[in-house]
Amino acid sequence: MHFTALTALPRFTKQVMPNNSAFEFRRSRGGRSDRAIIVQSHLRWDFVWQRPQQLLSRFAESTPVLFIEEPVFLDDLISPKLDLTLPHANVLRVVPQFPTSAQGDRYGVLEIVRDLAVAELGTGGRLDGEFSNPIHWFYTGMPAPAMLGAFNEVGVVYDCMDELSQFRNAPREVSRRERLLIANADVVFTGGYELYKAKSALHDNVHFFGCGVDAAHFGAARRSETIVPDDARLGRPVAGYFGVIDERLDYGLIARLATALPQYNFVFVGPTAKIDPEELPRRDNIHWLGQRSYDDLPRYVKAFDVCLMPFAINEATEFINPTKTLEYMAAGKPIVSTAIRDVVRNFTPVVSVGSTHEDFIQAVRAAVHSPDLTLIADGVEIARRSSWENIVCRMGELIREAVEHSPIVSRIEKTPAKSAGAATLANAVELPGT
Repeated sequence: MHFTALTALPRFTKQVMPNNSAFEFRRSRGGRSDRAIIVQSHLRWDFVWQRPQQLLSRFAESTPVLFIEEPVFLDDLISPKLDLTLPHANVLRVVPQFPTSAQGDRYGVLEIVRDLAVAELGTGGRLDGEFSNPIHWFYTGMPAPAMLGAFNEVGVVYDCMDELSQFRNAPREVSRRERLLIANADVVFTGGYELYKAKSALHDNVHFFGCGVDAAHFGAARRSETIVPDDARLGRPVAGYFGVIDERLDYGLIARLATALPQYNFVFVGPTAKIDPEELPRRDNIHWLGQRSYDDLPRYVKAFDVCLMPFAINEATEFINPTKTLEYMAAGKPIVSTAIRDVVRNFTPVVSVGSTHEDFIQAVRAAVHSPDLTLIADGVEIARRSSWENIVCRMGELIREAVEHSPIVSRIEKTPAKSAGAATLANAVELPGT
């Protein structure tokens, strides 16, 4: 894919800014990132604790992180504003709030979010001096036209954890905006090997970082003192899943499991998204428990005799590499999955794979009645070696290299403390049609 060459500008140097911030942040020299990080995310910080929170909470041990979410629209709001909170040490969450009447102007809303953020970061703002010349980190390309270049960033990171264009109700412009983001990124990370292959065709500095795991956290499921929650104390055997309940699951398979194995209880822990909860299969032995805290997940997985990954094989799952695989392993449980390509490539034979509904049912039955203790022990060891800390350290090294060794830090014209991102980008790069 060809992108028009972008204007090369000299490297920005960090200005010494007075610190008049209303918030106190911790910084440490020689940490995982030398600079503050501004994040653009389509996922909310208080949703399921997953890759963004695992990575950024660790980067935040040495540098401030500004986590900008997608806007929410409120009936009783007159004018837009930014809600700032500290949900985690050194992480500042930004939730843009807009009147409901603004909901139809998707791009205009992003421009306003940018302008409000720039004002908060500038002289007299609540974050005055805290995020000068940051690393700009993206989980989605949707805000790229408005946000790239707006914060005088010295480097752009794209951490691609999903192929968002293949998700249900994806905006039609998501692919085009992702290509704009990739054209301006200094380094691209991917959460799956299939994603790595796809994005490597678009950028020359792409790195695969698959799942990490907090092995000690999920290892609590193996300890005798860990107490199973009351709502998971069901007749055994228990086959369980935790994670988002969305279009990626195979609900036909779940219904067949419940019918074929009526003596089993099937437990699903997690929030619903992009599906109607009323359409979930209902059986006496299927239990939809809803979202539970990350801290409580080891207590739930302790109740499971076998852990499930009953994903549908469709566009939405073509590129996924489920984080829960290693979390299940750390808990010391047998695991059964459908034939997700990254799971087959990275985690068999520890994970049993059922390529058909009948194969999956048989694999669940075998995992309960004759679990392979050697494979379970292998999974515990794999999880022990797969820490998020190691991933974060290596990512930090690659970010420093990308910023320091590039002849330019910025590929787009940007002006400190001004909202120049959108118009400049429109002229800076010509993209092929979607």
